[in-house]
Amino acid sequence: MNDQVVTSPPPRQALPPSSETKAPPHAHPARARRRWLAAGLLALLAAAIGVAWWDMRGTETVHYVTAPATRGAIARAVTSTGTVNPELTIIVGSYVSGVIQQLHCDFNTEVKAGQICAEIDPRPYQMVVNQDKAVLGVSKAQLDKDKANLAYTKLNYERNRWLVERESVSKDAADIAKNAYDQAQAQIDLDAATIEQRQAELDAALVNLGYTNIVSPVDGTVVSRNVTQGQTVAASFQTPTLFLIATDLTKMQVDTNVSESDIGGIEQGDKATFTVDAFPKRTFEGTVTQVRQSPQTVQNVVTYDAVIGTDNRELALKPGMTASTRVIVDQRNDVVRVPNQALRYTPGGLASAGPSGTVAPAGTGTSANASDESRLWVLRDGQPIALSVVVGLEDENFTEIVKGDLNPGDQVIVSEQRDTGGGSVPLPRF
Repeated sequence: MNDQVVTSPPPRQALPPSSETKAPPHAHPARARRRWLAAGLLALLAAAIGVAWWDMRGTETVHYVTAPATRGAIARAVTSTGTVNPELTIIVGSYVSGVIQQLHCDFNTEVKAGQICAEIDPRPYQMVVNQDKAVLGVSKAQLDKDKANLAYTKLNYERNRWLVERESVSKDAADIAKNAYDQAQAQIDLDAATIEQRQAELDAALVNLGYTNIVSPVDGTVVSRNVTQGQTVAASFQTPTLFLIATDLTKMQVDTNVSESDIGGIEQGDKATFTVDAFPKRTFEGTVTQVRQSPQTVQNVVTYDAVIGTDNRELALKPGMTASTRVIVDQRNDVVRVPNQALRYTPGGLASAGPSGTVAPAGTGTSANASDESRLWVLRDGQPIALSVVVGLEDENFTEIVKGDLNPGDQVIVSEQRDTGGGSVPLPRF
């Protein structure tokens, strides 16, 4: 029998508590006090940093950019583009076909009414005229012949009637003579109608012969020539355009394309200005002479033609020039006005408040025609002061101030600039 000795493990000794072992709060009160002390120091440090940051923020300097409120005119306008054209342009075409034999007019030629500008080869039409003249001559000769026959048949009829009364010839002979006389008289009427027909054909041939001379119907200036000498023009289906003649280049008009959203504000008689690329530093003046009711639709965009008449005595404007127009639809003179940017400014560059007191994105501004209350900042004694004003008409640069404690010369704030230099920030007053 084998004896087994069982050796038991030695008893474990108590280990000191590690840093991960969490002691109960009542076990080490000194350590708990140290933790509370560290938390308090951290709070004091954060407060000191916040105070320092606030002090640094308070040393920013604000530079206000101002502009004076002025008194002057404000004009609301509708801008568009258009084309400079003569007031009346005559299209000179060809009624007949043929070869251009001679040209008497060119670009910029001053012409008078009835002046020949071009000649089409007249020989084919002259031959038609000669033929119709010959046919007319034959008809007239036939008329003379039939008149002589009428005279004979009349004499024969009277003789036979006289003989019938004396019973020298039969009544049938007298009837035959009467029939011959009636036919001769009817032939005279037929010849007269034939002559009239031949005369009309001759007149038509003469008209076509006259159309071989291309003449100017009005006094004016040739602005376009579309043919050359020796060119064949065909007028079978459509009248070809040979010349464009402007009646008076001292009076021009601008045909503008105004969008449907702006056409409602334009009326006949409105003042307008425009510029052309040829004279970028010169502004031409005109008047709206017509607002045409015919819409023009291009790619689902509807525009209307507003015609602006202008004086061109210096002949500076040329047909076809592109004009940038500005039509004055509303204007007010001698009013208090401020730059538009002043109504969009708020301290700190925050969003600007709209007329109704709601906050609108910066830069949107307010409605020019709503005449609602808006806020305006004025720099007085170095302090920004908010003023409640009522705005009126607005143009591209200025807005009218209808009501408010604002006088011409007051410096309105349009923007601000900040830096971190010394100094204090003036607090705005409401």
